[in-house]
Amino acid sequence: MSQPPRSVLIVDDEPPARARLRQLLEDIGGWPIAGEATHGRQALDLCQQLDPDVVLLDIRMPGMDGIEVARHLATLEQPPAVIFTTAYSDYAIQAFDAQAIGYVVKPVRRERLERALKQAARIDRRGMDALAAATPTAGRRTHICVRKARGLRLVPLTEIICFQADQKYVTLVLADGEEVTDETLKDLETEFPAEFIRIHRNTLVAQRYLQRLEVTDDGHCVAWVAHRAEPLPVSRRLVAEVKRRLLQES
Repeated sequence: MSQPPRSVLIVDDEPPARARLRQLLEDIGGWPIAGEATHGRQALDLCQQLDPDVVLLDIRMPGMDGIEVARHLATLEQPPAVIFTTAYSDYAIQAFDAQAIGYVVKPVRRERLERALKQAARIDRRGMDALAAATPTAGRRTHICVRKARGLRLVPLTEIICFQADQKYVTLVLADGEEVTDETLKDLETEFPAEFIRIHRNTLVAQRYLQRLEVTDDGHCVAWVAHRAEPLPVSRRLVAEVKRRLLQES
């Protein structure tokens, strides 16, 4: 018994590019189009609604770029295969080849797209993180992806007050509650050094929400943070660096 055709989601902010891919898929045949998205957030929403087998994903889009979209898709239990459509330079293409991640160069040719579709494989988080690090023109993430029972929640980086590690999970502390991610504190600190300050071995605080330091009666240093009723402990070895970052903001 033959397998059903594999569905494709087209993601590109430019109508002519979407029309070109739509026509090529119709010419190739056997790849029904599940839908089309014009930006990254819409792409993630449609992936959860439509569950496509393959995503043809533009990289250079306003707001959330394609590499960030793919990094979020990689957190799904059953992520789709992703084929990037790109006008990147040869240097960036080497990063795609090194991670064995599918791509087609614009303007997209039928033969190359057909070959990429046949070779399409599911992406994984490690490969996408490595691609993001190796691609100079890729934007940093603007959101942290949290897996929920009904899909994904994208938490804007600007809404995260602090990250707190507890055994194998990291809690995102927000003004209106908490979320949990399986990302590591070390990786988050490395990715967002300008936005977050380590104040303790298990805590990163958003610099924008850090208000002041205070020495308690028993001689310990604590940090007062916006939207929190209680201060957070600061490691002795980190006090000088936290003070320096506070002075930069003042």
